Amino acid sequence: MPLLLIRHRIASYPTWRAVFDEHEVLRRANGSRGGQVFRSAADPREILLLLDWDDLERARLFVDSDDLREAMAQAGITDQPDFWFLEEGERLIV
Repeated sequence: MPLLLIRHRIASYPTWRAVFDEHEVLRRANGSRGGQVFRSAADPREILLLLDWDDLERARLFVDSDDLREAMAQAGITDQPDFWFLEEGERLIV
């Protein structure tokens, strides 16, 4: 399954989360199938998103969209986000 990993810093988690939740319909319309939100234990203003996507090309188009740039501005992103486009690998059993 294609995955989109995003890392960025935020000014306020409640502000960021409200915009992120509002943006769900647009993400789904562009191929997102949900995912997980992680916060750094060392710095809770650093967020990592691991999103399942239906197609990597659609994920790339979404990352380049004006809609995403506007949402990031509203959400209080304080740095230049990092984006990684991934293919799911092997599951490890420990």
